[in-house]
Amino acid sequence: MLWVKAFHIIAVVTWFAAIFYLPRLFVYHAAAEDEVSRERFKIMERKLYRGIMMPSMIAVVALGSWAISYNPDYYLVQTHWLHAKLTLVALLIVYHFYCGHLVKVFRDDKNQRSHVFYRWFNEIPVFLLIAIVILVVVRPF
Repeated sequence: MLWVKAFHIIAVVTWFAAIFYLPRLFVYHAAAEDEVSRERFKIMERKLYRGIMMPSMIAVVALGSWAISYNPDYYLVQTHWLHAKLTLVALLIVYHFYCGHLVKVFRDDKNQRSHVFYRWFNEIPVFLLIAIVILVVVRPF
């Protein structure tokens, strides 16, 4: 169980690193004024999403599910903090796939939003991370 938990935490760190960086690339991409920069951002966004972000999310979900499988009655019935955490993780997965949508929007040169929008968009996972960590560590309910 401890190995599963350790690799789950490693996957979470990797996933969040990508989730924090990809929207920052969107900020720079939206502000880019030359074609060379825009093309470079398209490559970086695609590689980050496909090569790091997606595999990390899959690992997080798989390892988290594996950890729960060790004692599903306890985790799924008696721990309300876990229900809240899983709800927040579901929101994070929605955010993840919306980022994938935005990768395609930028790829197809159809972005209509400013870099300011993406600066605010970039903050959403910060709040989710704070809430998830508090739920896991403090277990308030």
